[in-house]
Amino acid sequence: MTIDIHAHVTANLEQRLAEDARVGIDLTVLLSTRVHPERARTLDEVRIEFAALQRVVNGTAVDASAFTGPADELRDALDAHAGRVVGMAAAPLNLDEQTLVGFVDEQLRHPAIVGIGELTPAPGAAHTILPAVRLADDHGGIPVLTHGFAPNTDTDLRVYADIARQHPRVPIIIGAFGGLHAMLAVDLARDLDNLYLDLSSALQAFVLKAAVHDIPTKCMFGSNTPYGVPSASLATIHSVVDDVRLLAAILHDNAATLLKR
Repeated sequence: MTIDIHAHVTANLEQRLAEDARVGIDLTVLLSTRVHPERARTLDEVRIEFAALQRVVNGTAVDASAFTGPADELRDALDAHAGRVVGMAAAPLNLDEQTLVGFVDEQLRHPAIVGIGELTPAPGAAHTILPAVRLADDHGGIPVLTHGFAPNTDTDLRVYADIARQHPRVPIIIGAFGGLHAMLAVDLARDLDNLYLDLSSALQAFVLKAAVHDIPTKCMFGSNTPYGVPSASLATIHSVVDDVRLLAAILHDNAATLLKR
């Protein structure tokens, strides 16, 4: 059994979930998205999508209404594929805290919404995830998934760890294996009971191998679809882990514990 802790809603979701099931992925955690690079067919279209992605990961301020369509798209996917997918609530970090809480609370009413994410603070502004983490704490300590790849900095990852330390009941998952700062992410997760790593987008197999053996209870399989291919991401894990119990922890058990599944 395998849980994909980090995947985005895509236009070809039904086909994708069928392929995931074929390779052994039983449950996918879907995140809403304002970007759909899987729809691109030409290089120019890819450039347009990635320009939009850069605005997202740079934390460019937008009105909450920009998240309404993607939130609806996520809810539709959860309803259409009940039992195969769960989701996380989007949280526009540029909103004032009262508006943010209302927007996220409305999403959390859906029974298949199990956490908050993917949070995308501007580089150097990791502290802006704090209202979302407080809200997760208020909801009993549900998981929070943060963006961990560039343009996040090493300082951003340290701030995530500081916030995790302040809110020990909230599992905070650093996304995309911490990007260019994967070794720092491993060090931080080793020292904190509630800091975890999503292994999607790992750049070096040898760092991944070291991480899963060093902190096996803190690592969780993720694909970061559509930026990764789930079957390829699974193959990467299998290429560095041959212990059956370790594989079970990374592919299923660690995520199942956080998601209470």
